[in-house]
Amino acid sequence: MKLGVIILAAGKGTRMRSALPKVLHRLAGRPLLRHVLDAAHALGAAKVAVVFGHGGEQVPNALADAGCVWIEQAERLGTGHAVRQAMPAMADMDRVLVLYGDVPLIEPETLNRLVADTADTDLGVLTMLLNDPTGYGRVVRDKRGQVLRIVEQKDASEAELGINEVNTGFIVADRARLGDWVSRIGNDNVQHEYYLTDVIKLATDDGVRVATTQPETIQEVAGVNDRLQLAELERYHQRRLADSLMRAGVTLMDPARIDIRGSLECERDVVLDINLVVEGRVRIGAGSRVGPNCVLQDCELGAGVCVSANSIIEGARVGAGARVGPFARLRPDADIAEDCHIGNFVEIKKSRIAAGSKVNHLSYIGDAEIGTGVNVGAGTITCNYDGADKHRTVIGDNAFIGSNSALVAPVTVGAGATIGAGSVVSREAPPEKLTLTRSPQVTVEHWQRPVKRTKQ
Repeated sequence: MKLGVIILAAGKGTRMRSALPKVLHRLAGRPLLRHVLDAAHALGAAKVAVVFGHGGEQVPNALADAGCVWIEQAERLGTGHAVRQAMPAMADMDRVLVLYGDVPLIEPETLNRLVADTADTDLGVLTMLLNDPTGYGRVVRDKRGQVLRIVEQKDASEAELGINEVNTGFIVADRARLGDWVSRIGNDNVQHEYYLTDVIKLATDDGVRVATTQPETIQEVAGVNDRLQLAELERYHQRRLADSLMRAGVTLMDPARIDIRGSLECERDVVLDINLVVEGRVRIGAGSRVGPNCVLQDCELGAGVCVSANSIIEGARVGAGARVGPFARLRPDADIAEDCHIGNFVEIKKSRIAAGSKVNHLSYIGDAEIGTGVNVGAGTITCNYDGADKHRTVIGDNAFIGSNSALVAPVTVGAGATIGAGSVVSREAPPEKLTLTRSPQVTVEHWQRPVKRTKQ
């Protein structure tokens, strides 16, 4: 069976009060529509078509790598009309599943169940039982419990408003039958729109049994209409991710204060303190600890790493047993080997620092290769940029760089060399030698400090 998926993503999202199309607003660091696309691809759909409208090309441009067919709904005349626009793209499919670009947390397992539970009929609907069904279309059944139709709240009678089984909007149908039904939908309703929900009445009139199944949680089928609802789903999703980490052996000092905006893989006995932000792909080795208020982005921490408070690690690798921070910043292509110390107010960029070396205080290291056992004193900088090009600094094993030194690249400091504090090194410093460029200290005799005059 070839399953096609249509994702409806053409809504204006007026209540978001934003110039950005609603489906491009982010949940857990990714556009709402990206979550739905991921669910569709997880099903193994043979083809995915996205119907877009509001915002023009912003949506397909933002998700150009989505692996789908883009269909513009120039006139937004309702969900039934949107599906009708997409049906030609489904011509070679056997069944079609309809999803929504602003309902981001639908689980692939739920969709698989919907497809499986409705395989022996031409139409299946995902429904939900709610204590308060206000705002949802009601599922109307006959005395035998068979689905007759779905009625929108604005069109419902007093009796129908009392029904607590609601339509989620998700349907799966035989492709040919669905194409016929959406072509026959009318707009004789309060909104004068073509409702996809009218497909259910058309199906039952044709003698088709409508099968139903339900999701595990209401959040799976919760849509985002405003920023309050987006924030509620964000917190729900983050708590679910936090719970999964804790079940896998990770300690979270406060599960309510972690934000994962990508993927986080942790080995056992990792401890994560409050207000951690994870972006992109992050991996943390066993026994590592991350202090409060840190940002980890597209990075890897080895086993037993300690990252102290208020540090940012982006596009970097940190070896086992290393210490980073507090207030440290590792920028892309920083490669910190095992047992290194990168201290407070230190910035490392595009540099490799070999095992056991230390850059502990107030330093900038860029475009550098630092050997093993090196000590870089406080206030040291590599002057790697000449205004046009970047140049490399090489520091050999066991070198000692005195505080407040400037290494003007391209430059090499030999193994075991010592650079005197306050030096500006622009030529090769030979191995095992002391190199310094300080001017001789001078004391000026008979000098007196100026004294302020006393006001009369």
